[in-house]
Amino acid sequence: MELELEPLNLPSDNERPIVIAGPCSAETEEQVMTTAKELAAKGCHMFRAGIWKPRTKPGGFEGNGEEALPWMQRVKEETGMLTATEVATPEHVELAVKYGIDILWVGARTSANPFAMQSLADALKGYDGPVLVKNPVNPDLELWIGAMERINQAGVKRLAAIHRGFSSYDKKIYRNLPMWQIPIELHRRIPELPIICDPSHIGGRRDLIAPLCQQALDLGFDGLIVESHCNPDEAWSDAKQQITPEILDYILGLLVVRDEHTTTEGLRQLRSQIDELDNNLMDLLSKRFRICREIGTFKKEHNMTVLQAGRYNEILEKRGAQASLCGMDPEFAAHVFELIHEESVRQQLKIVNE
Repeated sequence: MELELEPLNLPSDNERPIVIAGPCSAETEEQVMTTAKELAAKGCHMFRAGIWKPRTKPGGFEGNGEEALPWMQRVKEETGMLTATEVATPEHVELAVKYGIDILWVGARTSANPFAMQSLADALKGYDGPVLVKNPVNPDLELWIGAMERINQAGVKRLAAIHRGFSSYDKKIYRNLPMWQIPIELHRRIPELPIICDPSHIGGRRDLIAPLCQQALDLGFDGLIVESHCNPDEAWSDAKQQITPEILDYILGLLVVRDEHTTTEGLRQLRSQIDELDNNLMDLLSKRFRICREIGTFKKEHNMTVLQAGRYNEILEKRGAQASLCGMDPEFAAHVFELIHEESVRQQLKIVNE
């Protein structure tokens, strides 16, 4: 299904992309207003704050709920900024609309649940504001697109995706693995859908926010949603990943916004070389698979198993070592040859089972 989309029509500057900023949680009226005024003074047009907070474990701060919504109204009245918050239930939608919240977003835990998404979609019928949908916690592009389709079928046309990374048991540098190939594939499939990056949740640490913002812009993302708090160290939730409005302004000032439409003659020539090499790669792969099919015929004639584990391990070790010598990541080479081997096995099984 194709999404029926209209422009988001959110405010932005010529110098920088769409930026939605504000604290993880609306903790107190004073904290909300102080942060909002500091952000507005730095030229921010949209203020975000969590009213209802889905925490991983019980016992953490789960938001002030309806009590905090008048604070968001005051932000809009006194600073002129648009307001945004997360909704997870039909009741949240009803209250957010009642108090004039301008932008709604759906969290990663909700977008992973088709039942919850359908309930939200039903509650959003007739809503004409922007709805932003975060990627599900697990790296499932179809689930992400399905969540947006449900919202779109309810009549919401001002729609965008938020990339916040994916949960992983194997923790590395990031709180959530970026897995950039998934939003890149989303953009390829639905080029007119705006994608906003959430560097706070991907990084989980203040020092990672600036490089992640730049990487998102380099990949052609349309905007950023960043957690900013007037006193991050004292934040009631996600303290490590929040930055002050002053630091946010500094980071935004350093960002390089590249023009994706400017193509120089030199770039055209380099792309032409890439196209030629890609054609050569496809030709080599075709020859490799032809030999694989001959091996499949040999295995069939001699009643041999298709999968030869020793040979497979030998290939991975050799190509990993070669990758290092060629300035490539051995894990990248291993992944490429895993895919090649998978296709080789598929083609040989077809021959053996004929």
